[in-house]
Amino acid sequence: FIKELEVALQNKEADIAVHSLKDLPMHLSNEFMIAAIGKREDARDAFISNDFGALEMLPPGSVVGTSSLRRQSQLQRRFPDLVIQPLRGNLQTRLRKLDKKQYQGIILAAAGLIRLKLKTRIRQYLSPDNSIPAVGQGALAIEILKVRSDLLELLKPLHHPETAHCVLAERAMSRTLGGSCSVPLGAHAMIENKILKLQGFVASIDGKEMIKDKVEGPIEDAEKLGEKLAKQLLDQGADKILASLAV
Repeated sequence: FIKELEVALQNKEADIAVHSLKDLPMHLSNEFMIAAIGKREDARDAFISNDFGALEMLPPGSVVGTSSLRRQSQLQRRFPDLVIQPLRGNLQTRLRKLDKKQYQGIILAAAGLIRLKLKTRIRQYLSPDNSIPAVGQGALAIEILKVRSDLLELLKPLHHPETAHCVLAERAMSRTLGGSCSVPLGAHAMIENKILKLQGFVASIDGKEMIKDKVEGPIEDAEKLGEKLAKQLLDQGADKILASLAV
């Protein structure tokens, strides 16, 4: 959908394009820019099930659905007795598959459920310490053509600086690592008392190898903090995991 919306901007069929930031590439084409980042919705992953109130309650051999290698690696590391199966389709399709008993539980982004007024389906919010979210998860980005700088002032009220700093740090980490959706990688930043705290990880798909670390520092150093965390992960062997995934 990203490409279709960018074509609409190029063809002057739209002035702005609104994206889930986690789906936006780390490097935008030269003619585009992010004009505003909205206030972040809940960034956490969520566990949805009709029969179990928490992941910890699932018996061994239970089938859990997820579309994400990031979630898969973290789940398999914590719960090696669970069976992780792919889960495709839009949000409603995924819920329907759960309701048809194809899975004992599924993992989705909490933000999507909340925005679609489906919060009541959530049985458990997964702590970012146990399930580090995708880079930018829960945030919306407004993209425009660079030549449309006249829109910047208009979009200013929609921009949320705190969210912007957090996702800037997360994206800097991912970009430095060369992250993509084919890599089990996650990052989550939060701000406490004007200090930005960022944690991130890189893992093998089965979760047996995982390198996790954190950094903190001044908000204005958001991008540098993301790059610093990436370098720490690389120094601890993330480069070897990334190389094995690229084969």
